[in-house]
Amino acid sequence: MDSHTGYVTVAQVGEVPPGTCRTVEVDGIFLALCNVDGTFRAVDNTCPHAGGPLGEGCLEGDVIECPWHGWRFNVRTGERPENPEIRVPCVEVRVEGTNVQVKVPLTL
Repeated sequence: MDSHTGYVTVAQVGEVPPGTCRTVEVDGIFLALCNVDGTFRAVDNTCPHAGGPLGEGCLEGDVIECPWHGWRFNVRTGERPENPEIRVPCVEVRVEGTNVQVKVPLTL
């Protein structure tokens, strides 16, 4: 972790191609890291419906779909398009060189 900025590297840019997502871990907390047309976003990896792994889901535009039961979440806002009252926490992401970093400590 870069103690001056509060960010930790979780992936390299080339490891998460545009239109894909993957699960990453920071201090025992799992996140779904998504590449939305070259912009990286991160949300809590756990779907609030039944605990499905969002990072293993399909990304369509800026919406990720849980692989277990199809619940969808906007990775920019965390909101469920079908019911904005239901959401997953978002995490701040930045790219430094080829490093994809998330802001810590995580507040989920």
